Amino acid sequence: MQQKKSMIVENRDQYRGVFSFCSTGVLLAALTGCFAFIWYRYYSSFLLLPFYRRGNWVMILLYAVLVLLFGKAFGGMRVGYLKRSDSFYSQMLSLFCVNLVTYLQVSLISRHFAKLLPLMILTGIDLVILLLWIFFCNKLYFRIYPPRKLIVVYGDRAAGELVLKMSQRVEKYMICACVDSRQEKEAIFEAISHYQGVILCDVPGQLRNDLLKYCFSRQMRTYVVPKISDIIVRGGEEIRLFDTPLLLCRNSGLRIEQRLVKRLFDLCFVLLLAAPVLFISIGVCIAIKLDDGGPVLYRQKRLTYNGRAFYVYKFRSMVCNAEADGPQLAKTEDDRITRVGKILRKCRLDELPQLWNILKGEMSVVGPRPERPELAEEYEKQMPEFSFRLRVKAGLTGYAQVIGLYDTTPYDKLKMDLMYIEKYSLLLDLQILLMTIKTALFPGQSNETLHEQTHIPMQKHTESVPQETETDSGTEKETKS
Repeated sequence: MQQKKSMIVENRDQYRGVFSFCSTGVLLAALTGCFAFIWYRYYSSFLLLPFYRRGNWVMILLYAVLVLLFGKAFGGMRVGYLKRSDSFYSQMLSLFCVNLVTYLQVSLISRHFAKLLPLMILTGIDLVILLLWIFFCNKLYFRIYPPRKLIVVYGDRAAGELVLKMSQRVEKYMICACVDSRQEKEAIFEAISHYQGVILCDVPGQLRNDLLKYCFSRQMRTYVVPKISDIIVRGGEEIRLFDTPLLLCRNSGLRIEQRLVKRLFDLCFVLLLAAPVLFISIGVCIAIKLDDGGPVLYRQKRLTYNGRAFYVYKFRSMVCNAEADGPQLAKTEDDRITRVGKILRKCRLDELPQLWNILKGEMSVVGPRPERPELAEEYEKQMPEFSFRLRVKAGLTGYAQVIGLYDTTPYDKLKMDLMYIEKYSLLLDLQILLMTIKTALFPGQSNETLHEQTHIPMQKHTESVPQETETDSGTEKETKS
């Protein structure tokens, strides 16, 4: 009976892609239709040389393409994947970008600045359409695809933190039980056979292989917490020279042509933002001086490519004697942070001086955040693989910063940094930059907040999942210059 029910769920799952395609099509058609009306009503007839019919169609088609590209880049097109609020923030930023680019495009075609009001009205209509789309599509999606009943199989590393995070999405994941991987294999198979999905968290290699094959044979969805070795293998290249499948893991970081492209991108980014950043920096300097009269900048020794030490520059966001009692990790609510510093940190403006580090070649725009040598040494005692993240230059922003939370554990941030290195591309850098805008405007909750808000009902097959507590590698500490 359980297997028959599982088969019904899996058959229904085959149409998730169709549902996603149709829902995206509905949103795209609605947004493009509104633009078509605004275009014909306010812009088409006012061009210096009005388009013929096909020219108007091209403009409408370009708008649809921009909506699709920016929507994909910000990750808001996947129904049921993000929270409703995250989906709205992503699509809202996407629409602002699309309409801004469209306004510049129309102004360029008409050879003078076009009327702004019609596109402002269009943006307001788009946001209403977006709210309706998110509400009804998510409601329909979770009605058709209710949350699966899941069981956690955990090993040496505690799974409590993962369960806590996944329990924030009760409409998508229903974690009902947990089982210790040290039990007999047959007992684990028996336990997971009563559920619709399995979460494997730090399960020993041989048992994990057996569980994956067991779940595959029964078409049971499996969520695997990747190990460092899994991330390395994911970046492997298929070799088809023999009749035996091979995967090649180069393990050498970025190739020389990739480093060249990345450096050119860094230089273009800095030069493009030089003027506006200089203007903003003057205002920040004045605000810091008026706040407490202390130094505007501070520098601190950090590590970059191949473990080379350098001094990173930032706007001071803490009191001048922040580390009078010795080095301390910053906390979510830290009384050492100044009034201006809170604003700078929230908007990431304290990082702006690092454009100078990028120009000097010490940092890149996108990459793992630079860590202090003494902290890196401590982390390597617990995680010998921590130095792997230095296969590329340290970055102003990174994959771990746009995906992780303020107090994401060092081990999880290490995994994200390695994922970035193994999957590097210029397109990925551009996507991370766009996601950085969203993260700066709409920062996520900390795990500390999640602990306070989440209650996890869980049936125990053996013992409760132990809670994991680790120090945070993402927070910054300050010394004045």
